[in-house]
Amino acid sequence: MNIHEYQAKALLRSYGAPVSEGHVVTRAEEAKTIAGELDGPLWVVKAQIHAGGRGKGRFLEAEAGEKGGVRIAKSVGEAAEEARKMLGRTLVTHQTGPAGKQVGRVYIEDGSDIARELYLALLVDRQSSRIAFVCSTEGGMDIEEVAANTPDRILSFSVDPVTGYQPWHGRRIAFALGLEGQQVKQCVRLMGQLYKCFIEKDCEMLEINPLIVTQAGDLKCLDAKMGFDSNALYRHDDILALRDETEEDPKELQASKYDLNYIALDGEIGCMVNGAGLAMATMDIIKLYGSEPANFLDVGGGATREKVTEAFKIITSDPNVKGILVNIFGGIMRCDVIAEGVVAAVKEVGLQVPLVVRLEGTNVEKGKDIINNSGLDVIAADNLSDAAEKIVKAVKG
Repeated sequence: MNIHEYQAKALLRSYGAPVSEGHVVTRAEEAKTIAGELDGPLWVVKAQIHAGGRGKGRFLEAEAGEKGGVRIAKSVGEAAEEARKMLGRTLVTHQTGPAGKQVGRVYIEDGSDIARELYLALLVDRQSSRIAFVCSTEGGMDIEEVAANTPDRILSFSVDPVTGYQPWHGRRIAFALGLEGQQVKQCVRLMGQLYKCFIEKDCEMLEINPLIVTQAGDLKCLDAKMGFDSNALYRHDDILALRDETEEDPKELQASKYDLNYIALDGEIGCMVNGAGLAMATMDIIKLYGSEPANFLDVGGGATREKVTEAFKIITSDPNVKGILVNIFGGIMRCDVIAEGVVAAVKEVGLQVPLVVRLEGTNVEKGKDIINNSGLDVIAADNLSDAAEKIVKAVKG
């Protein structure tokens, strides 16, 4: 689960991290009053969406000469006007895709005197199963771009969970970033605060880009992106309360209500599979045969007929889906339960695209009988390769 910048900064502030003062605006008429609560003399107005690249983004309804989703204002009135221009409009960045995201919130904060821009992130290193620090002197840029062009300017290392964060970790980062004097002490303290927040709140990612050095020589978190382990949210009611469902894909949101593991993709073949590994293999073989998957969907080992029915509805609600592949290897999951769910869903929502079903494993014969006697126009497959070939052919043909 991701949260907005203003929410992340409030959380970091609660751990003692240095962030600018700011307030969120949801209605244009509030903007002038809220901007007036800040000291100035510069105000920064930021569109709040769950996507990076806001400063370089563009509004679909942009007026001539308008800038991106992060703007500098030199007066309260100008800040309020910039907020008014952003609210309710659609911001497109390299992370939103061409459809963009509608701006429902704008964050107005005090401007900062910037001497240097740095990059800092904490994330879960899947290879070492540890928390890793990533830092670079190239702040304000996409870290992927820095990694591709100047990888020598990135320092990355993991923290041993036995010892946890130690001051020498902070000093290592400070020296890599070229910090001096009191800045080193500030860095050691800040890294400890961020690490503690990461651990206590079950974060998956915490990115500060940029981490700045002000003209006065102090460190400040100028931007903040945070993501959390969704499987740990039951331990954090305070974090769960920050969830903004308007920022989530409606299909993924609906799937989460039925405990379905669903991720929307950009392809044309919808997939319903049991087991994450088999789901990834299914997506791979669809690509091998010349098409693209429209989703990742793992119905799990304990799916009921109702869950399968809902999963099928979610797949068919995607207008990009031109064909559906059901690939079930029944172990804990029974093939007859999948078959009943598919039949119930098709009868309820209809079938407008080709459907290929491959069943194998527990109660496979019962499952095949249910499909074969359903009267549905279903293409049967003998194995995974045969299923992928048939659905790609049906879609392309």
